Amino acid sequence: MQNNRIRNMKRELLSDNWYTLEKVSFEFLRDDGVWEKQTREAYDRGNGAAILLYNANKNTVVLTRQFRMPTYLNGNEDGMMVEACAGLLEKGNAEETIKMEVEEETGYQIDKVEKVFEAYMSPGSVTEILHFFVGQYEESMKISDGGGAEDETENIEVLEIPFPKALDMMKTGEIRDAKTIMLLQYAQIQGLLDQ
Repeated sequence: MQNNRIRNMKRELLSDNWYTLEKVSFEFLRDDGVWEKQTREAYDRGNGAAILLYNANKNTVVLTRQFRMPTYLNGNEDGMMVEACAGLLEKGNAEETIKMEVEEETGYQIDKVEKVFEAYMSPGSVTEILHFFVGQYEESMKISDGGGAEDETENIEVLEIPFPKALDMMKTGEIRDAKTIMLLQYAQIQGLLDQ
C-alpha cells in the first residue's frame, strides 16, 4: 500500500467468524495540510465473480432466486432476491470460478465467458472486487437442475426470463441486486439481446 497521505495505520481484528471484520485507525492528510485521525471498519469476504447468462436466439437470460438474510433484515419482506449467478473466487481465478458457479447454481455447463469489467461493490465498508462476465448458453448445455452446492445451503431457484421482462423487473423493483442491474444494463447498452 503506497499512499503518502496515510500514516500511523493500525488494524484491529473485530471478527473472523465468517469472514474478517477489521477496525482500521489511521491519520489522513487533508488538502489543507492537516493530519486528521480517522477510524473505519472494513469487511473482507474475498473477491467474487458474477455472470449474465444470455441466449440471443431466444432473447432470454438465466437468473437465480434465493433467500438473502441481510436483505430480509433491511426491509425485503420475504428476503428473496433475483440475481445473476455469482460466487466467491476459488484460488483467485475469476474465469474458472464463474464457470463452476454457473454449473452449480444453474445446471448449465459453459466453456466460453467474456470478462466485461470489474468493480468495487461497496467501497466504503467492503474490500470485495467483483469480476463481471457475460456468457451465452444453449439448451444443449443443460446438464443438471442446478440449485447450488448441497453443502452450501443455497436452495437456488433457476429462472429463464425474457430479456425485456428482466429489464421491466428492474423498474418494478423485482430485481434490486446491484450486480444484476449492472449486467442487465451492460447487455442493454451493448445490444447483446433484443429489447
